Amino acid sequence: MIGVTETAGRGCGRAAMLGMLLATTALVAGAVPVKAQQAGSGGAVQLSPVVVEGEGGNAKSDIGTPPPAYAGGQVSRGARVGALGNRDIMDVPFSVISYTEELIQNQQAETLADVLENDPGVRSTYGFGNFAELFVIRGFPVNGEDITVDGLAGMAPRQVSAVESLGQVEVLRGSNAFLNGIGLSSSGIGGGINLVPKRAGDEPLTRLTFGWEQESRIGAHLDIGRRYGDNKEFGVRANVALRDGETAIENEQRDAMLGALALDYRGERLRATLDLSNQRLRVDQGRPTVRLNGTSVPGAPDSDINYGQPYAYSEMRETTAQTRVEYDFTDNLMGYAAVGVRDTREDGEFASLTVNGNGDGTVGRMYVPREDFTTSGIAGLRGEAVTGMVAHRLDGGVSGAHTENRNSFDFAASNPTSIYNPVDYSRPDAYLFSGSQTDLPKVSETELRSVFFSDTLSVYDDRVQLTLGARHQWLQVENFDRSSGARTSNYDESETSPVVGIVVKPLDYLSLYANRIEGLSQGDSAPSTAVNVGEVLPPYVSTQYEVGAKLDFGRVGASVAVFQIEKPNAVLDPATQYYGVSGEQENRGIELMLFGEPMKGLRLLGGLTFIEAELNGTAGGANDGNTAVGVPEFLANAGVEWDTPFLRGLTLSGRVIHTGSQYVNDANTLEIPDWTRLDIGARYATMIREQPVVFRANIENVTDEAYWSSAQGGYLVQGRPLTAKFSVAVDF
Repeated sequence: MIGVTETAGRGCGRAAMLGMLLATTALVAGAVPVKAQQAGSGGAVQLSPVVVEGEGGNAKSDIGTPPPAYAGGQVSRGARVGALGNRDIMDVPFSVISYTEELIQNQQAETLADVLENDPGVRSTYGFGNFAELFVIRGFPVNGEDITVDGLAGMAPRQVSAVESLGQVEVLRGSNAFLNGIGLSSSGIGGGINLVPKRAGDEPLTRLTFGWEQESRIGAHLDIGRRYGDNKEFGVRANVALRDGETAIENEQRDAMLGALALDYRGERLRATLDLSNQRLRVDQGRPTVRLNGTSVPGAPDSDINYGQPYAYSEMRETTAQTRVEYDFTDNLMGYAAVGVRDTREDGEFASLTVNGNGDGTVGRMYVPREDFTTSGIAGLRGEAVTGMVAHRLDGGVSGAHTENRNSFDFAASNPTSIYNPVDYSRPDAYLFSGSQTDLPKVSETELRSVFFSDTLSVYDDRVQLTLGARHQWLQVENFDRSSGARTSNYDESETSPVVGIVVKPLDYLSLYANRIEGLSQGDSAPSTAVNVGEVLPPYVSTQYEVGAKLDFGRVGASVAVFQIEKPNAVLDPATQYYGVSGEQENRGIELMLFGEPMKGLRLLGGLTFIEAELNGTAGGANDGNTAVGVPEFLANAGVEWDTPFLRGLTLSGRVIHTGSQYVNDANTLEIPDWTRLDIGARYATMIREQPVVFRANIENVTDEAYWSSAQGGYLVQGRPLTAKFSVAVDF
C-alpha cells in the first residue's frame, strides 16, 4: 500500500505518480469531442450542492447564476478572473480552476488548506510562529490577507479560512497585478485565490451535519437556504458550524466556530448581495514550526508527537461584512460597486523551536496580541460593443483598500527541549517587552489605490480573443514606533501593470493561449549596514510569460501550461555595501491538469507540476544557480472517485499527493526529502424515513508515516498524522 515515504531517491514517488496519471489516458482517449455539458455523478443518490438556477445576472454579471459544474461536479466551468469578472475557463488566457461546494462537502474539508490539497500546483504550509495557513503557487507564497472574497481584496481571514460557508474556491495560477492588484501584504506573485460565498438556490434547503474527527473532535454544521418573492428574487443562505476537541496530534486542541449569513437580490436589472461572517478559531498546544541551527536536517519525529508547550495557544477572531451591487444601464452596459470591512482580533502565546541535526535545541516563548481593521472597495463599468467585425468586452474601474495594524509582543528566555523527547515547561516570565499589551499601539498603516481598464477584442465568433489592459496602482505604507507612536518610515510609490493575453480556438474543444502579465510587491528599505541606509526601493515588478492549451471534451477536461516568472530581489553588495535590486528568482515550470468524469460513475481530478526555481545575482554570487528555498521541483496529485455498481449510493475514493524534496537554505546545504501521502474515503447516500442521508468517511495519511511537508520560508512544518473523519448529513 502506498503511504508517506521519505525516499532517498526521488524516482520512486515520481514514477508511481506518473504511472497513475498515464493510466488514465486510455479513459481520456475514449472521450468523444462534444460540446461541453454538465454531467451528474453517475446516477448515485446524494445530497447535491444547491445551484442558483433562477433569473438574474447576465454574461457580464458577477451576481446571479454561478458557473455550472463540469462533468463529475468537482470543478466548475468558470471562475472570477479578477477585473475581467466571471469567465468560462476556455475563454481566458490564464490558468484557472474552481473547486465546487460538492467537493468541499464530500471531502469533509474544514479549512481552505483542505480544499487546495486537491491542486497539483498549490501546496500549503504555516506562517512562522503562528498557525496561519500560507499557500505556495508556482513557487511563491500567498498570504491570507491577499486572498479575495467574492472578488473583494482584504476580506479573507488573515490566518485561517473556514469553508463551510463557501460555494466555490477559485485558484488563478500566475502573476496577477492587473487582474487583482497588489496584495495588502505584497504576496501572490505566483497566483491568487478567490473565495465565493454560498447563495440560496431555488429549492429550499435545510441540511444538518454531525461529524467526528480523530482523536476526539466533534462538530455540527447547519446549512439553511430559502428564496422569497413572486420571482424568488430574495435569497437567504445561513451557515453555522461548530467543532471542538483534540486532534490526531497529541494534546493539540482545536475549537472552531463559524456563523455566516448571505443575502441576495436578483431583479430584472438590479442585483445585490450582502455577506456577514463571524469566525473564531482557538488552538491550544498546537504543534509549532521548527527552525534549524545546525549543518543537517533531523528526521521527522513520530507523526503524532507534539513538541509544542502546554501554555501555548492562539486565538483568532474575524468579523467581516461586505456588499456588492450591480445595475444594467442597458443590455450592453453594467455598473457595479462593492465595499467591505474586516475586523481581526488575535491573541497568542507561541512556543517556537530551534533545533540542530539531532533534533535537540531550545523552545522560546513569545506573546503577541494583534488587531487589524481593513476596509476595501471597488467600482466599475463592464460593457460590450462592436466595431466592424470586432467585438469588444470592456472593463474599467477603480479600487482601493486600507488596513491598520496594531500589535505588541514580549519574549521569554528559551529552555532546552527535543523534537523527539519534548520537555514541557510552565509559562516562563517575559524579559523583553515592546508596546502596551492593554492599549495596542499602531505599528503600520497600508493604503492601496488603483485604476484599471481592459479591452478583450474578439473575432471569428470568439475563436480569437485578444485582451489588452493596464492597472495603475498607488501603494503607501507607513510604519510607527511602538513606544513613542512616531512614524519611522513612509513608503509612497506607484507603478503601472500591463497585461497582454490571447486565446485562439482552432477546434471547438481546444483553446490555445498565451499571456504576458506582471506581479507587484513592495520594495525594501536599505538596512543600517548599507552605504545607502534608509533608501526606499521602488516596487518590485515581476514578469510572467506563459503559453498553454486547454481541452474540453465535455466529460473530460485537461490543460497544460508552460510558464516563466522573474521576480527581482534586493541584495547588499559585499564589495560596495550598496543595497539595490540586482538579484532575481526565476521560476520556470510546466503544469498539467486533468478533471472530469470520463465514464459514468468514475471521476478524476489531478495533475503534475514541474518547477525549476533558480537564484541569480545573489550577494557576491555565492548562491547563483542554486534552487530557491521551499520550492519542490516536482508536484503531483491523483484523485479518483468510483460509484460502485454492486451497491447503489456507495462511492469509494482515493487520492495520492506527492511533493518533491525542498531546500531549507539558499546555500542548498540543507534539504528535506520528498514525500508521498495516500488518502482514502467512502460515502453512502440513501433515504431514511423519506429523508436524504449521506454518510461520509475519510482517512488522510493512511499509513501514518512521518514527514516534513514544507521548508517554505526556511523553517520546517511537519505533515499531519493519520487522521480519520466521519460525518452524517441529513436533508429535511
